Amino acid sequence: PFQREEVRTLPVFLTMVTTRRQSGRLAGEVGEDFKSPPKTPRTPKTKKATQESNGWIGDGTGAGTRGDTFITKALSSLAVVALIVLTPPFIIILWYIHTRLGGDAFAMASLFMERGFTGLYEIWPAPTLAAWRIIGSFAAFEAIILLAVPGKTFNGIVTPCGNVPVYKANGVQCYVLTGVVFVAIWQLGYWNPAEVYDHFGEILSALNIVSFGFCLFLVVKGHLCPSSTDSGSSGSPLYDFYWGMELYPRVGPLDLKTFTNCRFGMMSWPFITFCFAIKQYELNGFVADSIIVSIVIMLAYVTKFFMWETGYWNSMDIMHDRAGYYLCWGCMCWVPCVYTSPVLYLATHPVVLGPVVSLAMGVAGVGCVYINYDSDRQRQNFRATGGSELIWGAKPTYITAKYTTTTGETKSSLLLTSGWWGIARHFHYLPEIMASFFWTLPGLFNHPIHYFYVVYLTILLFDRAVRDDHRCGGKYGKYWKEYQAKVPYRVLPGIF
Repeated sequence: PFQREEVRTLPVFLTMVTTRRQSGRLAGEVGEDFKSPPKTPRTPKTKKATQESNGWIGDGTGAGTRGDTFITKALSSLAVVALIVLTPPFIIILWYIHTRLGGDAFAMASLFMERGFTGLYEIWPAPTLAAWRIIGSFAAFEAIILLAVPGKTFNGIVTPCGNVPVYKANGVQCYVLTGVVFVAIWQLGYWNPAEVYDHFGEILSALNIVSFGFCLFLVVKGHLCPSSTDSGSSGSPLYDFYWGMELYPRVGPLDLKTFTNCRFGMMSWPFITFCFAIKQYELNGFVADSIIVSIVIMLAYVTKFFMWETGYWNSMDIMHDRAGYYLCWGCMCWVPCVYTSPVLYLATHPVVLGPVVSLAMGVAGVGCVYINYDSDRQRQNFRATGGSELIWGAKPTYITAKYTTTTGETKSSLLLTSGWWGIARHFHYLPEIMASFFWTLPGLFNHPIHYFYVVYLTILLFDRAVRDDHRCGGKYGKYWKEYQAKVPYRVLPGIF
């Protein structure tokens, strides 16, 4: 069963977003409990959310767990409140710095020193009809094609309550169709994509409102009509809103986590950057090589994501994180703003790199995306074949680790110690960080805020590596120590 840690301010801030696409297993493991589910999925039974405990933090069964002390609980709650209050203005501030202050965060600090909170009120754009139209059109289109476009049926991992999530694997088709429609309505003159840049601040303001309303809807739905037995209350309205109540909420046939995470957040990312590039052309009469390099690397990453979408459905974001502010605000607001910020800056600050530098950056960035993909593919194939497939031309090495489930059963997992997974226990994090660096690098080093996403991602993944090690150590005991001895580094060989 999924259990939440007590909230720690820094790690929770760093894990605010969904968007790390990683395997549902930890490190290089594969075991019996993660075998493919039966071909005939069990239909989730609807059961009214129950509160098994008046605890502060919910686990995977609806029960709650409390902190050790009153101070711990109070600090935990304050951290959650702070995140809910501070993150919406943060994306507005980031937008303002990149579009109105030329990327100068120090100018933003000076504004606040002079004007105080009045300064935030003055820069905060009000949502406009154009912003609502853009959001509504995109969301409706993505929801319709998610349901209408055909795709193979994919059964997710059996949940803690014994349900089997069922998905339609049509991510690549929807991705391509979105691109075709985007180009068509632009070239046919129905819409100017540069409007997204012109109204981006208003769009972010509207998204803040939408995401808050959506999260409140999820709380009400979780109490009144949960979609499956994988739901429940933590006993705290604050945590029900922040962490969420349902693991797999649906409205009719629409899977809400797939919609918010994959078809709204991840799908909007590349097309927002296209809009920024079109705005640069509108302003300058050309598209600089720097913005092309940045977009190409991002496009490679997002394309990889949709090609691997079935793997994402077995990831921590989907299997363990419930649908609440933590996940949904991140996908609906953080991803469109923060992930696109390097291109947002370049839209009005074109940098000419030259063909040699552009090619070098592009090849390095796409190469990092490929290594990240190949490491995930290597582990996925290792799981699928039970360790029999060759890795880099040789028989894979691994540790058979035994563990005991909460019901007292003894099971085993295979801990991969060769290939990419013999270099570091979470080696795939390193090329992901480097890819983000290379799609940010075309903006050069004029302003530190330009590298916010790279720093954020580095801390996020390093912190996740530590927490994953802690969980695996508790699960596997002596076997994990043996694994650590064979693969001594978490992420960065020779250093960490």
